[in-house]
Amino acid sequence: MNKYLIYFFKGIGVGIANIIPGVSGGTIALITGIFESLLNSIKSFDIKAVRLIFRGKFKEFVEYTNLYFLITVFGGAGTGIFALSFILGSLFENYPKYVWSFFFGLILASVYFVTRKIGKWNAGVILSLIFGTLIAVLIINVFDPASENSSYLYLFICGIVATCSMILPGLSGSFVLILLGNYELVMIQSVKTVNLHVLLPVFFGAGVGIIAFSHVLSWVFKKFRDITIALLSGFILGSLTLLWPWKGAVIKIFENGKEKVIGYNYFLPESFSLEVIFAVSLMVIGVIIIWILEKYSIDKN
Repeated sequence: MNKYLIYFFKGIGVGIANIIPGVSGGTIALITGIFESLLNSIKSFDIKAVRLIFRGKFKEFVEYTNLYFLITVFGGAGTGIFALSFILGSLFENYPKYVWSFFFGLILASVYFVTRKIGKWNAGVILSLIFGTLIAVLIINVFDPASENSSYLYLFICGIVATCSMILPGLSGSFVLILLGNYELVMIQSVKTVNLHVLLPVFFGAGVGIIAFSHVLSWVFKKFRDITIALLSGFILGSLTLLWPWKGAVIKIFENGKEKVIGYNYFLPESFSLEVIFAVSLMVIGVIIIWILEKYSIDKN
């Protein structure tokens, strides 16, 4: 199979993950083996790349930035985002437990396979894993989401912050948008209707954020590889609290009658019903999918 077609499908996975609260596109990039290539390609958009363009050396620019790889991955991600935005609302409205169960299995398995990439375990690596887990749990369960804001400056900031979190494995960009109060406005309403007044400021903010942050993350990843993987694994592990299928939303009602989810109460299923069996089966399917992806990645290497 053509490698760019494979990159496209991996990009679809990244895009689908990015639109689902609690699931990180960076996690999918990491477990499908394109995370480091993605970081290095994004951060290659620097002064040298600009000089190559102005000198008319377009072939060298394409090679230097790994442009075909980026276009393929981001094209797949865009396809995944737009395709899922049309069905996500219906899925969560009608089958929330099943959706959360499937992604719980995906992320649970990814924790195991990502931590296997750690070369040497020591006290620093273990502490990083614990710290990352605690940070993710605090972000998900403690911080109170903001109110919706459609100003261009705020949307630009949303693009910066959400995109930085999107390329961090375990930290969901969509959930960050929930905390910023603009998830439904950006990821559901505006994507479905292609509202450029909302999408363009977010897009430009995303471009600024991802290029700037990729340099920092790439440097940290190279200098402190094991500690960084452990920290990111902690983010992934902590995000499982949001994905747990059996939970009740804590809703805050404002004076104007508007409602907002500010947290969740978690519980275990009361009985081993057919619904629970199906949900657990979807978890297992999620685990199997990650296992197949990991096995494919190992065989390819």
